[in-house]
Amino acid sequence: MSNHKAAYDILTASLEARGFDVEAIKDALKKQHIETPSWGYANSGTRFKAYAWPGAASTTQEKLDDAAMVHKITGIAPSVAVHIPWDKPADEDYDGMCQYAEDQGIVIGAVNPNVFQDDEYRLGSLGNPNRGIQEQALDHILECCEIMPRVKSDALSLWFADGTNFAGQDSLRARKRRFEDGLRLVYEHLPAHSRMLVEYKFFEPAFYSTDIPDWGTAYAWCLKLGPQAQVLVDLGHHAQGVNIEQIVAFLLDEGRLGGFHFNNRKYADDDLIVGSVNPYELFLIYNELTGAALGDDEPASSTANNIAYMIDQCHNVEGKLAPMILSVLNCQEAYAKSLLVSRQQLDETQAAGDVLGAHLILNQAYRTDVEPLLAQVREEMGVPTDPITTYLSSGYEDKIRSERGLVDASGGFQ
Repeated sequence: MSNHKAAYDILTASLEARGFDVEAIKDALKKQHIETPSWGYANSGTRFKAYAWPGAASTTQEKLDDAAMVHKITGIAPSVAVHIPWDKPADEDYDGMCQYAEDQGIVIGAVNPNVFQDDEYRLGSLGNPNRGIQEQALDHILECCEIMPRVKSDALSLWFADGTNFAGQDSLRARKRRFEDGLRLVYEHLPAHSRMLVEYKFFEPAFYSTDIPDWGTAYAWCLKLGPQAQVLVDLGHHAQGVNIEQIVAFLLDEGRLGGFHFNNRKYADDDLIVGSVNPYELFLIYNELTGAALGDDEPASSTANNIAYMIDQCHNVEGKLAPMILSVLNCQEAYAKSLLVSRQQLDETQAAGDVLGAHLILNQAYRTDVEPLLAQVREEMGVPTDPITTYLSSGYEDKIRSERGLVDASGGFQ
């Protein structure tokens, strides 16, 4: 008998006594999908300093190898987001890059354009007052639209560093119109059956204004653009104390929640391991998502069942693969706990105005030890029941440190 089996049997008996279908819960957990970012395996870091890590990936092949290892260990990370031009292949062989990923047992996920690192973007990209630089940014984003079908991606993920540092630096209304014009042209060139995910950030790197400062701005533009445009929520892109799960609930109900960049923060956009600082918040976000997915309210239900769950973290001082695995596992744990909320009982308690009772129902699920359940799910999926320990003892870390060494730069697919 597996070490977790006795605890799993006890938990199963308890859940079934409360009316839960444990097999249905396990089926949902087996279908979970968390996308990891190619840049998270490289020497990415804070805006102040990226510390080189022994064995960090320096080519897209190595990033894909690492992402495949994370999927092999967890069983629920089958896709990897790419960043162009960081992952741009030699001779633009995107078909070869796509095939290489599939050969490793994973697929390419969201395509992320880069319109913030070049010197030309000092005053912005689509919002730049210089028409030529606006067109340069637009050309690059449209290039990414053309790349999407070649790598079998159905998501264009857009984040902009655009903004101003000083009052009077530029016309805020003019910048709004420039962005609307640019986003409209991008939307018109989206591949069929794909989505454009519009991310927002209330500050940084600009200090006075940012051109997409909040979810409301992103939502308003998505409404203007059309149904293929949806809002992407990054957990680190909010002011202190913002109720992110309420934003999630609103966008779900409007059918405009497209995806997440999962991470955690203490002060600002710290890009820490998701769930490392505020695991309760992560659970509450998943509670909204699961509640909508299991319900029959439209468009919330269909929207909740088509979310792009992506990780966006820097892993600056803690290593690369093990932290990524932990991020995936923390999402898995939060999702498992959200599946243990008694929805009917919660609905009835809320309708009765029983404030404390409703809160206790939610917390009962949050405080449940789901590790025996997750171990059983992993065993049935054929992946390690203890992924972190298995990875650390696999020898993969020693292998990549020996083969790759210590590098500062990150290159594309060779």
